Parts: sequence; C-alpha cells; structure tokens
Amino acid sequence: MKVTIIILAAAAGAAATFSMVRGLTSREPDQQSNGVASTSSNSPFACDIMALTAEQRKRHFGELGPMLRSMKKSVRELPDGYEFEFPADANTYALVTEWSIQERTCCPFFDIDIRLDREGGPLWLRLTGRDGTKQFIQSDAAPWLN
Repeated sequence: MKVTIIILAAAAGAAATFSMVRGLTSREPDQQSNGVASTSSNSPFACDIMALTAEQRKRHFGELGPMLRSMKKSVRELPDGYEFEFPADANTYALVTEWSIQERTCCPFFDIDIRLDREGGPLWLRLTGRDGTKQFIQSDAAPWLN
C-alpha cells in the first residue's frame, strides 16, 4: 500500500512539474482583450533572406517576384497592408502560392492571405500584419506598389 501511494505521489509531482515547464516554454498564443490570438514575441521587421536556401533565394527574388509583379493587375491599399490582384488561372495561383510559402519563411511577420473571388473573379494576394507592416511594405517592397 505504501509503495502504491509513493508511486502515485511521484507521478502527480512529475505531472505538475511537466505542466509548469510546459507553461514556461509554451509558444501558445495569448488572448488579447478583443479575443484575437497573438504570440508573445514578434519577429523584427526585416527580411531574413538567409532563411531561404541559395536556390530558393534565386527563385524567390530573381524569378517569382519579377514574374508576379509583371502579372499584377492592381493594388489595393488597406489600413494594415496591401492587396494585389492577379489573373485567376491555375499557373498564376501556383506561382503566388510558391512565392507566399517562401515569403513566409523570410518575412514571418506578414499575415499572408490568398483569395479567389467567386464567379470567376480575380485572385488576390493580401499582405498585412501588426502595426508597422504597411510601412515595411512601402519601404522594402516599393516596386510591388507601382
């Protein structure tokens, strides 16, 4: 009987310790007062090009970016970023999604949304984020805004 109690007490202590350590190291989102989840730490407003491999950098900056800028039909200014309109064909969608995955790697502070409007409408790429994101786009990605 004593052995069982000691084992149960040790297990309870280990569970409490695990729970406490998990709480200290968890990267789960905090809840803001408006109910929107946010992370407790934010990445800096800087493009970390070294987060991409040399092959990805060449593709992202030398091929995809220029290709997508030439395909862009319009730009919408938003309160917290910009939205870019593209043709809604399968090839363009594939290029936008490839670019977006790479962009997310080097610029993790962006909220990136890809939307296809109903009834054959356009493809939209939306780049938004926390305060300062729009200003970052204006200074670092100015060619996208023309």
